[in-house]
Parts: sequence; C-alpha cells; structure tokens
Amino acid sequence: MTSKSRKTLLFALAAVFVAGLFVVAFRPHPVPVDLAPVTRGPMEVTINADGKTRVRDLYEVSAPISGIALRSPIAQGAQVTGGESVVARIEPSAPTLIDTRTRVQLEAAVAEAQAAAQLATAQLRQAEQELSYAQSQFARTQALVEKGVSSITALEDAQQVLSIRQATRDAAGSNVQMAQSSLARAQAALIEPGADAAGTASCCVEIRAPISGTVLSISQVSEHAVSLGAPMLTLGALEALEIEAEILSSDAVALAPGARAYVERWGGAPPLEARLTQLSPQAQTHVSSLGIEEQRVDAVFDLVTPLEARAGLGHHYAVFLRIVTWEAEDVVQLPISALFRNGGGWAVFTRRGDQAELTPVEIGTRNETMAEVISGIDPTQEVIVHPSAQIADGVKIVDRTGL
Repeated sequence: MTSKSRKTLLFALAAVFVAGLFVVAFRPHPVPVDLAPVTRGPMEVTINADGKTRVRDLYEVSAPISGIALRSPIAQGAQVTGGESVVARIEPSAPTLIDTRTRVQLEAAVAEAQAAAQLATAQLRQAEQELSYAQSQFARTQALVEKGVSSITALEDAQQVLSIRQATRDAAGSNVQMAQSSLARAQAALIEPGADAAGTASCCVEIRAPISGTVLSISQVSEHAVSLGAPMLTLGALEALEIEAEILSSDAVALAPGARAYVERWGGAPPLEARLTQLSPQAQTHVSSLGIEEQRVDAVFDLVTPLEARAGLGHHYAVFLRIVTWEAEDVVQLPISALFRNGGGWAVFTRRGDQAELTPVEIGTRNETMAEVISGIDPTQEVIVHPSAQIADGVKIVDRTGL
C-alpha cells in the first residue's frame, strides 16, 4: 500500500470516528423519572382540625359559708374519693371589733334583756302560784258539790278559773323563753373576735369531695378569705375525656354522628381513636391568622381508645384530629402527584416498556395523597409522579432509582 493510500484510509477512519461521536452526543437520552404503582386497597378521605381535650363532667366545689379558707389539704393532681376525702376547710368569719360607743350600747341591751328575763321569771312564779290556788279551789268546790252543799254553777266557775290560770302559766313560761333568747342574743353581740359564746375557738367546716376523681385545679392553695359560693377547686374523672374542636361549616356538612377520627400529636406514638358525638347546629364567625373570616362549627368527640393506651393525657391538652368523611375498602388509587390536566379531563403518564405513555383517566374521590381511579388504568401499571416538561407521549424514560 502506498503512502497516499494509507493517508486516505486514516482520514476515512477519523471521519467515521468523528461521525460516531456526533451520533452518540446528539442521540436522545432517557429521561430519569420517579415511578409509583397503581394500587388497590382501602382508602379514606379526612379533614383536619386542631382540638383540645376536656373532662366530660366537671365538678366545681364552692364555699358553703363565708369565712377563712385554710391552706388546701390536697394538691393539684391528687386522687380523691367521693364522700370521704377532705378537699377544703373553712373557718367561719370572726365577729367584727367593737368600738366604745357600740360596746356601751350592747352592754345596755344585755342589762335590759336581763331585766326582762327576771320580770318574765317573776311573772311565771306568780302564774304558778295562781294556778296552784285555782286547783285547790276547784278541788274544794268539787267535793262540796259531791256532798250536795254547793251548786253545779260554782263548780263550773271554778273549772273556768282553773283553765284561765293554766293558760296564764303557759304564757308566762313562753315569755321566760323569749326573754332568755333575747338575753342570749344580746350577749352574743358582745363576743370578741376569735371566740364563740362559750369562749372556745371556732371550729371549721370540712368540705368533702362530691365524686371520686382527680383535682384538676385549685383556686388558691394558701389561706385566704372566701365569700359564700366562691369557687375553691375543680374535680373531674380523667377516664371520661372528650375532645372539642372547631371545624369549617363546609366540612361539617359531610359529617354524621359516629364519624371516626384519628387523634394525633397528643404526645404518644400510636394515634388514638375518637367518635363524633355532638355537632353544633349553629356556626360562629372566627377570624383566621390571615385575617379571613371563617364560619366554624363546634364539634365534640368521645375518646374510644382505652385509658391505659392514652396514659398521661389530661384536661385541656392540645391534639390534632383527622376526621374521616369518606372511606371504602377496595379502591383502585394512584398518587395525586401523578395527575395533570389534559384538555377538559385528567391524565397521567404510565410506563410502557422504556417509554412514557399519555393515559387519560377518570378520577373520583381524592384525599391529601391519593386519588380514586374510576376508569382508564388498572393496578398492574406504574405512573410517573411529578412529571416534568421533558416528559411527553413516547419519550424514553428510565427509573431514577435504578441509576
């Protein structure tokens, strides 16, 4: 081979090599995609709401008298037994201090009451003497009538006098009791603070727990003055917890009594279960954090999960609710991140071999992550989630997880 022929061959090989490089460089590469399977199984649609726990039946213990509440004999969180545990003690209010003029007036009232008592006692003795004389006169007249010496009229007169004397004695006895009561009242007005009529220290009133449960709050632990009916502490049974939540009125329309709810973010690992028991028929206007007016409805849920599975959950604890508005056991579904609008309907890209295929689908109910597929696709296929602008019908694709 001549040198000229060798040069020609080398140029030809170089041209072929360069052409190959251009082919490789400009050949379309498969687009990496994320794939997700179309599945069949149970599906739920939920609405979210912030909630707060509360004891179903609260018992407010109030002061039965005015006085000084002693330091609380129990602590917040203590367990009490209904009818046995003492939850509060109150000393009756002490009498006020007496100034000089008032004392003179009260002492005069005591002296007046003493004189009235003495007068009533003297009148009682007089009435007893007159009654005794009337009894003897009646007995004497009765004996004379039996002997035929005196008349029946005289006996009747003696009987009448005896009845009058008995009534007078009874009235005098009542006057004595009235006078003694007036004297006791006048003497009580002179009692100094810190002592009763007998000169002994005042006793206290003990308040016992109306139910067995937990002390949720105490108005004031230290000794303090209380008036009649003042709240002192709150009791409740933590076994009977319920959840109150405010939900949008548009969401409340889809709820029915007994609707299930998952209780999350309560402090424990597994979600708790609750049931809707009450839905207010009237909505209230609330302003959101963005300044938007919303119509919200008060809803109450009963906690179904046993007490031992929610240990530590107490009164007015914050929780998060996922309320089930729709559920089905056997639903063909796919991720909503795979859906996009195609004309007037929905569509997805499915994988057909190593290519993307545009597939129109009919969608039913949707939740936050999944959508129900009514027609257009079956559970044996895979769909591209979050399809980019590079994806089109017939474009070659490759699973990103296999790279």
